[in-house]
Amino acid sequence: MDHDLHAITLPDSAAPSGVCELVADAVHLQRVIRDGVLNARVSVDVMTADFKAMLVPTKNGEKNAPSIVNHLLRLAERGVEVRLLHAGVPSRAALEELKSASPLPDTFQVRRCPRLHAKAVIVDASAMYLGSANLTGAGLGAKADRNRNFELGVWTTSPELIEPVSESFNALWEGDRCEGCGRRDVCPVPLESPDLG
Repeated sequence: MDHDLHAITLPDSAAPSGVCELVADAVHLQRVIRDGVLNARVSVDVMTADFKAMLVPTKNGEKNAPSIVNHLLRLAERGVEVRLLHAGVPSRAALEELKSASPLPDTFQVRRCPRLHAKAVIVDASAMYLGSANLTGAGLGAKADRNRNFELGVWTTSPELIEPVSESFNALWEGDRCEGCGRRDVCPVPLESPDLG
């Protein structure tokens, strides 16, 4: 893949195949998390600038709802490959949950790239969210109306859209862009995982 590519051009002969729908504000929780992530069977790849232990309320409003970290760990324990690529330091609550599960399942990996600002969730390599929302309660609609962000994104099953995003994710995950990176001062250990010691 050309890493300097600024735009992806789809063939003139056809529009992207598959579903492509707008996801706005509170709808993120249902579409991206409940319909998407929580139903993963094979893999979940997440790109996010911010990673917090957002609570995932049930539809009936359960008070002690598990966090997204708990859900991702449970998926990994069932054999789903979970790869989480984020830009900053996870929230304290997220780190505490990761530490309490240490050692992490082999199918759960977390890496960090300080330059990452893209937000995408790819489920089973066949469905994808691409938009503005980080992996936080305010971003993904898990907060009350007055406290959540105004977010927009697209939920799609289009291979023409999923494949190039997946290629971009894999290039970052594997460190293909680390060698020429100008931010080594804030990332002395490329693709560092959170310190769970």
